[in-house]
Formats: sequence, C-alpha cells, structure tokens
Amino acid sequence: MKGISIIGLGYVGLTTGVCLASRGYYVVGVDIDKEKVRMINNVNPPFYEPGLEEMLREVVEKGLFEATTSYEKAIEDSDISFITVGTPSLPDGSINLDYVKKASKELGRALRVKKRKGMYHLVTVKSTVIPGTTRNIVGRIIERESELTLGDELGLAMNPEFLREGTAIRDALNPDRVVIGEYDRKSGDILENLWRTFYENRVPIVRTSLEAAELIKYASNALLAMKISFANLIARLCERIPGCDVVEVMNAVGMDHRINPSFLGAGLGFGGSCFPKDLKAIIKFAESLGCDPGLLKEVLKINEEQPYRAIALARKLIGDLKGAKVAVLGLAFKPGTDDMREAVSIKVVQALIREGAIVVVHDPVAMENARRIFGDLVEYARTVEDALRGADLAILVTEWDEFRRLKPKDFIKLMRNPALVDGRRIYDPEEFRKAGVKFAAIGLGS
Repeated sequence: MKGISIIGLGYVGLTTGVCLASRGYYVVGVDIDKEKVRMINNVNPPFYEPGLEEMLREVVEKGLFEATTSYEKAIEDSDISFITVGTPSLPDGSINLDYVKKASKELGRALRVKKRKGMYHLVTVKSTVIPGTTRNIVGRIIERESELTLGDELGLAMNPEFLREGTAIRDALNPDRVVIGEYDRKSGDILENLWRTFYENRVPIVRTSLEAAELIKYASNALLAMKISFANLIARLCERIPGCDVVEVMNAVGMDHRINPSFLGAGLGFGGSCFPKDLKAIIKFAESLGCDPGLLKEVLKINEEQPYRAIALARKLIGDLKGAKVAVLGLAFKPGTDDMREAVSIKVVQALIREGAIVVVHDPVAMENARRIFGDLVEYARTVEDALRGADLAILVTEWDEFRRLKPKDFIKLMRNPALVDGRRIYDPEEFRKAGVKFAAIGLGS
C-alpha cells in the first residue's frame, strides 16, 4: 500500500489518521484550515483528547504523518482516502451535507492524476451520513469530477466510526467491530484487508451494503441515546417516590444480560457533536420516507428537558436563586474532552443567569471554549476550590475525576452555604447529608 489520506482533521479524522500512522502506515491529512494544519504539523492538536498529543508527536517525528491543505499531495501519496468531514445539522434538524459535497468535489478533481496514470483508488466515507449519501452523492460527485469509473478505476466504501470523545484512541485501537459498506466486492476486499492487517484479525468485520452501513451508525447512536433518556425518565419517577434511587434501580436493571448496564446512568442528559445531531437527522430522514419516528422524538424531548432538572432541584434546596452565588462544576459535554458542542452546561448556566444567580464556572480543560460561549456573563474559576469558595450552591454537571475526589468537608469548608445538586450521581447521598451538606440529586427520592 502506498499510503492513506484523511480528508478532514477534526476529532474523527485526526484520531483515525494518527492511530493508522502509529501502526506504521504513512498518512497524509487534509484540511482547509491553514492554522489547524500548522498546529498539527507542530504537534499541537487543535482539541483536547487524552493521549493524542503524545501519539501525534511520535508519528510526526517518524515521518509517518503530516497535514496539508493540498488534496493533490494527499492523493499523490495515497491509494485509499477516508472522508471524515463534519455533518452538522441544518436549522430544521436535517443533515447538512455541504462539507461532504465540497470534500467529494475537491477529492474528485485531485483524483484526475490517477486517471492519467491508470491507477486505482478507494474512497471511503467515515463521516456520519444518512442512507443513500455515499452512493448517490459522494460516488456521483467523485466519478464526475475525477472522470474515473466506479468499479473499474475507482472504489467506494462506507466505514462508520464508533469513537467516543475522551476515549477516542482506545476506541480506535480496540473497537467492538468494523463495519464495511461496499459498492462492490473489490472495494470491500481492499478495506477489509487494511483493517484485518491493522487489527491482526482480532476484531469482527461486518460487510454489508453502503446504505446498511450508513444506517448502522444511526441505529447504534439512537439506541444508546434511548437508553440514556429511558434512565432519565425512570429518574423522574424515582424523585417522586420516597425511598427510590435511580442508581439502585438501573443497576439492577442492567444486571439483566439482555440489557447490560452501559448507558443506563441517569443524569442531566447527553450532549456533544453526535447524539443530538444524529437523532435529529434520522428523525428528519424517517419523516422524509413517511415513517413516524415517534420513539426517537420522545428520546430527544426527554433529553432537551433534562438539564432543567438541575434548576428545579436547586430551587428545592435553597429557594430563590436570585443573587445566589452558584458554582457550576464541569462544562465539557463529558469528561476527557474540551468539547462544549450541545453541552448540558450551556442550558444550566443560561437558566441560572435568567434566574438572577451569580454564576461561577470551572472545568479542567474546557475553559477557553466556555469563554467563547458565555463571555463576561459568568465568573471563571481557575480551580474547583476557587469555584466553591463563598458559594451558596454547587451544581455538578460533568463528572470529571477531580470532582469525584471531593469530600463533604471540602464543600463545608469552602462554601458559604454548603448545598449541592449532583447532576451525574457521583456522590454518596447519605455521606453528604450526614456531614451536614444540603444534598439533592437526579433520580433520588425524598
């Protein structure tokens, strides 16, 4: 194999490319953002992901990975290309394929050199796209722009990613399965050979149609989101039933091997760049086919409402929030990342501001992104201790390890009024209440 090109150097693209390079493959990453390319080549990842900087440094120093703005260079140095650009939502929730279309067009034009040299090239879509996109949009654009013929001179595949921000490298190196959607057998064979070699035959490989592969990604994310919203619905019931605790309930439910405990943790809801947008996209896609996605709509509705449970519990603990100093612990949509796209913290902070609270925020890595969102509407604490000092209430929003280490004495010592809303169920209610901390939590019956 000559090399691999990655089109789009966001979370998926950069992580995938660096992991491939770590196993000895030569990888060229393409991005239209010149500053991002400069940062990557200088071993400065444009986002936080545990272990990424160290791995990037290693593969750059070995000459196995480089970033560029040139599609032509990427194609010249590779025979497999992965499209990993973003697929955000349009205002109505449907998928925005503009980046996919632009990448396909530029990639197609760069592929003309392969026609002149009579060389075969495989194009693989890794971006999350609705069924029909790879065949009817990406395939057609690249075939038209490259003047190559699909099947003869050009391969086409769909290879969805299942990476989680915060554990992306581990997920890339140890997936549960590899899904390959293939335009034809040759395309599938080439991609299967790549991944079988990469994973040393340790990982199950599923080969299917392009459309099925596209839907597998949406079905997976929708089911995981549904488990979270289901747990949060049960949490609302538990809050109304004395003696009920959603942690105990869902732990027992998850012991059933048919269900398993993953994604059954109740909290303030899910956020990030995948679940919300993917749910909206599949809902719109289903409606376009005349299929009623009522279940998925309810999953989304429950999630959109869930962050405001923190405000309701806050009022229950200390009453009127006007003028109260509230410490918000955690801003990233999940631990292990600085990503605040669709983060629960945004709704919580904005609701507190509307209530007239004085809001102090802290996150181990997401403060820079938070400043872009909140500006001077909140105070920014350098440490968790600074955030708690003199506060009337603390709301735990993101379950970072540094927050897990906090004990009741920390809240009592630092806060003016030790009161805590546990939005992620990381603390022992009995321990905190016995110590004298006013305590409320998602899914905890009074």
